[in-house]
Amino acid sequence: MNMQTTVAVTPFLAQTSHPSVRSDAPEPKSAFEKQAFNKAKEFESVFLAMFVEQMSTGTEPDAPFGGGSAEKVYKSMMSQQYAKSIAGSGGIGIADQVYSEILKAQEAGTP
Repeated sequence: MNMQTTVAVTPFLAQTSHPSVRSDAPEPKSAFEKQAFNKAKEFESVFLAMFVEQMSTGTEPDAPFGGGSAEKVYKSMMSQQYAKSIAGSGGIGIADQVYSEILKAQEAGTP
């Protein structure tokens, strides 16, 4: 079996995209399903941003250039971009689970 792997290296983060990583979540077909899938990916991205940001809370910037409000803003933006990158390259499975639950709730008719 031939499985291609695409690797794009960015500073401090290597992304790997595997075409067969997706779980048993069905492919989005309708406009609602596409919107639900995008919201599930967005949810995973927000979760991962919080996770990545917490990982860096114990690190202190080096003097004389580190620290300050700009450092905090930069770290937050960097965490968000890392999270988007991770979620965009397959994520950790949260989006698939959320997407499946959205579809189940829609089928059951619950808001």
